[in-house]
Amino acid sequence: MMTMIHDDDECGIKKKLIYAGVGDLPDYPEGTRIKFHYKTVKLDDEKTVLDDSKKTNKPMELLLGKQFKLEVWETCIKTMRLNEVARFTVDASLLGSYPHVAKSLRDFSRGQTEEKKHCCGIAQFQTAGLGYEDLNELMKNPQPLDFIFEILQVELPGEYKKEAWAMDEREKLEAVPKLREEGNSLYKQKEYREASEKYAEALGCLEQLCLREKPGDHEWLQLDEMKIPLLLNFAQCKLILEEYYQVIEHTTAVLDKNCTTNDRVKAYFRRAKAHTALWNLKEAKEDFTEAAHLDPSLSGAIKKQLKSLEEKEKEKTAEEKAQLQGIFDKM
Repeated sequence: MMTMIHDDDECGIKKKLIYAGVGDLPDYPEGTRIKFHYKTVKLDDEKTVLDDSKKTNKPMELLLGKQFKLEVWETCIKTMRLNEVARFTVDASLLGSYPHVAKSLRDFSRGQTEEKKHCCGIAQFQTAGLGYEDLNELMKNPQPLDFIFEILQVELPGEYKKEAWAMDEREKLEAVPKLREEGNSLYKQKEYREASEKYAEALGCLEQLCLREKPGDHEWLQLDEMKIPLLLNFAQCKLILEEYYQVIEHTTAVLDKNCTTNDRVKAYFRRAKAHTALWNLKEAKEDFTEAAHLDPSLSGAIKKQLKSLEEKEKEKTAEEKAQLQGIFDKM
């Protein structure tokens, strides 16, 4: 049986307790991360369910104080204990952004968007609609809704590792060397996939920091320079993982920067290896030759690579001749 514990018509929210949960009355500080299941129900006779995270098994995560686009959800969640289940009836005047948020959450659960689960950046949709008839109807005819929340996990600031989007500028900058060190450690353990993810995370932090600076300014150049070893390490992991197109993409990014001769040699050599694997033999030759020019000590090793390329070219030429001969024989 539900018990009325809050009724505030002035604020447009009514709360009914379903299960009391555990712990004291919450006083969550800014930055608390809360994971919860949610169900959205219309107030019609049929009690139509619009959304239910339990059906998709994808609970929501909310970081308090990070300007979530549906402010009323944060207002509700902040009143709940761990394991608590409660129903909130919310006035239509507080739900103007709900259709957009619901679209983003639905798209995310269906794998149709790369938008992060916190939904801090909700796109502006065109008048053509949101792609869901029930949400389009809510846009045209706003109405009060019931939200049933179940609190699954509460993590206070410092109890969890922040994702890059949730970090402030200082935290992002401090995270970069730590992530690089973690990546290097994983690389030594031959955990190449995991290492590449650490390097990618560090690069993401730097990209976000660069967005705050004007390209070409001193601060921007410093941040851009910090990407170089990460790009090279990431490319090396991808080379081992045989993901050659990413190797070419990231080594080319290094070569487009104002990097040291040693870094350019690494970039040319790794890109050459990727081109070789993809049978881009002309490009591979050019990169190997450039690496040898920059670092003569590699001449011996690169001569072996070039000799191997010549053999591959001969093999390729022989295969093409055989294929042509087969075509002529059939004709």
